[in-house]
Amino acid sequence: MISPRLIIPGKLGLLLLSLAGLSNFALAGNGPDSGSNTNSVGTNNVARAPSKLFDPHDGWPDASGFLDTAYGFVPLAMPITEPAVGYGATVGFVFIDRKEQQPGEAFQKPNMTAVGGMGTENGSWAVLAGHSGSWFDGCLETLVGAGYGKINLDFYGIGDGALNGQPVGYELEPLGGIVEGRYRLGKSPARIGLGYTIASTQVSFDDSALPPPVENLELDSRVAGLTPKLIHDSRNTLFTPTRGTYGEVNCGLFREVLGGNYDFELVSLALIQYLPLSPRLTLGVKAEGSFSFGDAPFYMRPFINLRGAAIRRYVGEHVANVEGEVRWQFWRRFSLVGFGGTGIAWNDFDRFQSEQTIITGGTGVRYELARRHDLHMGIDVAFGPDDPAIYIQFGSAWFRP
Repeated sequence: MISPRLIIPGKLGLLLLSLAGLSNFALAGNGPDSGSNTNSVGTNNVARAPSKLFDPHDGWPDASGFLDTAYGFVPLAMPITEPAVGYGATVGFVFIDRKEQQPGEAFQKPNMTAVGGMGTENGSWAVLAGHSGSWFDGCLETLVGAGYGKINLDFYGIGDGALNGQPVGYELEPLGGIVEGRYRLGKSPARIGLGYTIASTQVSFDDSALPPPVENLELDSRVAGLTPKLIHDSRNTLFTPTRGTYGEVNCGLFREVLGGNYDFELVSLALIQYLPLSPRLTLGVKAEGSFSFGDAPFYMRPFINLRGAAIRRYVGEHVANVEGEVRWQFWRRFSLVGFGGTGIAWNDFDRFQSEQTIITGGTGVRYELARRHDLHMGIDVAFGPDDPAIYIQFGSAWFRP
């Protein structure tokens, strides 16, 4: 999972899901240990619980025992290293209620309630709360969340050449929420879902004159829409997969009759494939596309999402990007990562007008933090058309909850 990245109203769910990802990382608490065996120590057979911070097999620092706790409350803190907003931090509190997994049972996500906030050096801040639930033995998953904040960003135009590379600073002040449900189709890895998003947003630019194509109507607006989706998830683990496929198709239908000021559509496609080349070498490939149609406000237009490209730096009516990654666990718990990708943003779906194309790449290192949960953490250094960027990673850089 990429360190928490700033969002805009229509992407409120992304931040909430990211926080849910953090709480997945902290499947832990202060409750009793669930099912660990005790060991006899010394001649008086004093029972001692296994350490929750070290692996009993290799003695290395390991959080698996901590993550195995069934119930709890966990404080969280995570750095923000997103170039678009500067350095900062996300802090939060997560309450976890996890069902005990019986032998032979499929993994079931825990119920989680989270509250948190973030702040960065450029004055951006946000507060949010959310609940992720799993019902009927994991057949139904629900997500409810709300957030409010003030996000300071730079606007480079939509497509290439609109502002001649001279950005205009602006502030987004969104207030909104989401409700989403997903239902598993039988015993298959496929799920169908439906979400509802509503957000009111106030926008202010540093300059009095509005940059094209922004209109006065967009300075105080509201968007609301339904998003049906189809998900296929056969990954072998949630955090750092080594095999399997994740695919998702979303079609956001935003309408005035649903409570907004605009009629537009947002269609997004994502496909992630993990392939083990050897027991210690994993290849991953991610392909994404986002397409906007109709009268979407400028802050709802998609942007290139790659390590090495700042949030909302390369915006278009339509975007597509591909990224590949190789992870080599070269010594015990340590891995080296190399990645590279390319993205394109353009206007006019058929004619590829105002096209922007970028190439990014970089390297990183990982440590296997929780062996039983296949959770690796580390740091990436990425390079692109602009300044180098640093990303703190918990699990996969392409984390999907």
